[in-house]
Amino acid sequence: MPKISHSALRCNFRELLAASQCVETASVFDPMSARIAADLGFEVGILGGSVASLQVLAAPDFALITLSEFVEQATRIGRVAQLPFIADADHGYGNALNVMRTVEELERAGVAALTIEDTLLPAQFGRKSTDLISIDEGIGKVRAALEARVDPALSIIARTNAGVLPTEDVIKRTRAYEKAGADGICMVGVKDFEHLEQIAENLSVPLMLVTYANPKLNDAARLASLGVRVVVAGHGAYFAAIKATYDSLRAQRQLTHRTSNLSATELTHTYTLPASYMAWAEEFMDVKE
Repeated sequence: MPKISHSALRCNFRELLAASQCVETASVFDPMSARIAADLGFEVGILGGSVASLQVLAAPDFALITLSEFVEQATRIGRVAQLPFIADADHGYGNALNVMRTVEELERAGVAALTIEDTLLPAQFGRKSTDLISIDEGIGKVRAALEARVDPALSIIARTNAGVLPTEDVIKRTRAYEKAGADGICMVGVKDFEHLEQIAENLSVPLMLVTYANPKLNDAARLASLGVRVVVAGHGAYFAAIKATYDSLRAQRQLTHRTSNLSATELTHTYTLPASYMAWAEEFMDVKE
């Protein structure tokens, strides 16, 4: 299989953004999954921050993974990738200066695009994990990311949580990020098409939605008509791998007393120890959610 340059893959992704259809991402978390996704004809993949945390740390998505750990995983994928893939770069691993470093490292790793979100991460003492930074700080991160990139084909996508703010505030934020130069806007928490329409009519850049398979947004043609070019429906492939690993090892050990009908979600909760992390958060950070 001939190798495709990172720059060519970035150009392929930009063609997707400029096209009129809406495509769904493949969840890629290692070189093998990236090769499988490309062979099956997926147009684009995504390395999710939550998935990287599971794969590298077996830890829940509490902003515990470091930039270097995330970049290492992205680099492994970038070495073999035959399809463009997006890096979920969370909050850029710090302030605007950290964002610059994040862009430099992930561009070198071979990603075609990366999302930088305006969530206040890591969670602060006494604050909710869904709290957002100010618009001005979010703008600064977008501008810093654009300044740091070397290959102009690399797409910088500004992400916000549309589910935690009034619609008028979401519109204000997304328009500000577009004006700052973001190549696209990514949103999580969009409730339905009415909600999406109110936001999308104020934007002209391509949109990316994290829907988690929300049935109220299950219409690719309608999404495309509203400017949505990329949809992240979830990371089912990764969780299926967790389930398959458990079932295979359980059968190998012939553990008849262990149930085989545990769901991937139940297994993930069992082995990432979320209760321990939440107890620590309550003890040391006064976070009770």
